[in-house]
Amino acid sequence: MSRGRVRRPGAWVARAVAVGVLVAVTGGCTQGEGGGAGAGASAGTGASGTASARPGGPEPGRPAPAAPRVDARGVPVKAYARWGLAGPLAPVPAAPDRTPVLGKSGPPVVLDRVRTRDKVVFLTFDDGAEKDPRFVRMVADLKLPISMFLTDSVAGSDYGHFRKLRDAGGGTIQNHTTGHANLRTLPYEGQRKQICGQQDRLEREFGSRPTLFRPPYGNYNANTVRAAGSCGVKALVLWRESMQIHNMQYAEGKRLKPGDIVLAHFRGPAELKGSTITEMTTRMLRRIQEQGFTVARLEDYL
Repeated sequence: MSRGRVRRPGAWVARAVAVGVLVAVTGGCTQGEGGGAGAGASAGTGASGTASARPGGPEPGRPAPAAPRVDARGVPVKAYARWGLAGPLAPVPAAPDRTPVLGKSGPPVVLDRVRTRDKVVFLTFDDGAEKDPRFVRMVADLKLPISMFLTDSVAGSDYGHFRKLRDAGGGTIQNHTTGHANLRTLPYEGQRKQICGQQDRLEREFGSRPTLFRPPYGNYNANTVRAAGSCGVKALVLWRESMQIHNMQYAEGKRLKPGDIVLAHFRGPAELKGSTITEMTTRMLRRIQEQGFTVARLEDYL
C-alpha cells in the first residue's frame, strides 16, 4: 500500500444477534507500512476475509508504481549513470537561504564564499581554451548551472561554443579579462583596458554586460576594484576550492562548506594528463556528493 494513503474500510455492518439491534463492527483500521491487521481479522486479511495489501507493496489490483524517470531537478535519472555518477544530485532549495550582496551602487564586493546555510556549492569555469562538444552534452543532460569566466584571447575563437553551454544548463557568462594579464603588474588604465575591453566583447557576443569578474590568478589590488567598478562589475569572484585532475584543493581545511565557490578550468587532455573535461567534472561532482552537497547557480545567491 502506498505510503501516506488512507485505506477506507469495506462493508462492515453486521446484524446483531439479539433484540434486533444493529451493531456496527469495523473490519480493519487504517494501516501504514508495517501496520497490524484490523480488529476481528487475522493478520494479513481484512474484515471480508480477503488478503490485504502487504506492507510496502501495491494495493490489490494495482500495479507497482514505476521507478521515477526524472528526479526533483528535472534530470532523467539515467543521465547520472551515463556520466559516471552513482545517483542524482540533491535538489536545490526552492527558497535559497541568502543575503543579497550585489548593490546598485558603490564599489564591487570581493567574495570567495556566499553566506548561506544551504548545503550548496557553486561551479565556476575559467579561461575557455577547451571547447569539447561532449561537455555541452554533459551540462545539458545534468542541467549544470555553471558560471563561465571567459578570457577573450582563448575563448574568442569560438564564442558560439560557450553560448551553447550557457543555454544548455542555465549558466552565465562572466568576465576574466581580454588577455589573462596579472593585473597587479598593470597601472589603473592598463587594468581598466583589460576589464572594460572584455566587458564590451562579451556584451556584443552574448547580449548582456557581465556583473561578475574574476581577476586572473586571483591577483588584484585597489586599482583592480576601482577599474572593475568603472566597467559595470558588481563583484570580484575568487574561490575556496580548486578542482585538480582527480581531487579538490582546499583553501582551508579538508572539506566543503556551505556557499563555497569552486574553481575549475576549461582544459583538455593535454593539460589534464589524458583526462577530459567531462571526466574531471564527474570527479568533481562525486566529491561534492560524497560530502552531502549539491550544485546551485551562483547568481541566484548573490
